[in-house]
Amino acid sequence: MLKRLFIHVTVHACYHRKSDKTEHKHFFDIIDYLKSGDVLVINDTKVLPARLFGVKEKTGGKVEILLLKRLDLSTWEVILKPGRGAKIGTIYQFSDILKGEIIDKDNVGNFKIKFIYQGIFEDILNNIGQMPLPPYIKQKLEDKERYNTVYCTTEGSAAAPTAGLHFTPQLLLQLKDKGVTIIRVLLHVGLGTFRPVKVEEISHHHMHSEYYSVSEETASIINTAKEQGRRIIAVGTTSVRVLESACDEKGILQAKSGFTDIFIYPPYSFKIVDALITNFHLPKSTLLMLVSAFCTRKKVLELYKTAVEERYRFFSFGDAMLLL
Repeated sequence: MLKRLFIHVTVHACYHRKSDKTEHKHFFDIIDYLKSGDVLVINDTKVLPARLFGVKEKTGGKVEILLLKRLDLSTWEVILKPGRGAKIGTIYQFSDILKGEIIDKDNVGNFKIKFIYQGIFEDILNNIGQMPLPPYIKQKLEDKERYNTVYCTTEGSAAAPTAGLHFTPQLLLQLKDKGVTIIRVLLHVGLGTFRPVKVEEISHHHMHSEYYSVSEETASIINTAKEQGRRIIAVGTTSVRVLESACDEKGILQAKSGFTDIFIYPPYSFKIVDALITNFHLPKSTLLMLVSAFCTRKKVLELYKTAVEERYRFFSFGDAMLLL
């Protein structure tokens, strides 16, 4: 059985902020901590098989690209490896029916590539692309869907909203039967979310923008729940970023879509979220800073120390924590 630190749980750890109490559970025990009337917010983005391998058309030199953001029907913002020395106008061959040409580059190491292809781009990706697993995962996934949540619907992410990987269809059904309302938001996860903060003054860290969307139905359900004093529980930091990006200063959630570069770190006053389900994150990451804003840096460090002692697994396929 997998562990989640159920500060809330998979093993999960569940941490109660008001009582300063920590419990260690299995993730399926989360049903005991959620109650009728709670609103569970999930991010239904789907990870693309966004890693492509090819060669330079002229020299045959090998190249790897990672799709980050779709800019139009055939143009993407990408990370290119090796990127040093790559020039505008360079053409890469990825398959018999897929080529790409560098048309622009920015000052942080990202490129824009215009693809030339025959057929449907998404079908080509599904055939030749690989899932963009974190670098610490060395083994190729035989089942690409292992790096997607069971409720994903809208393709566009370069990385999974990993807190959602713990849920099964059966657990979601149990939560619904208990009276928990499950609603969807969308944030296409880019790699900028995972880049470490390297500046001395964290307010100077630049967040890569990511596309998000909140529907009229989702906004209405959450606003009504807040008025009635019911809890809003976010699954993952990506869901938090959507909710905090789309609400106004009074804490009213707006139905809207666009790009957000919100960077949440202590001190921060959360306007929507009452509880958070999250994995254990890398040091110096913006994800860890968001969790610290929700729970204080001191307490998060204590919880992580406990997680190490209890041999919880960290990062993408690791255990979870419920912060109430």
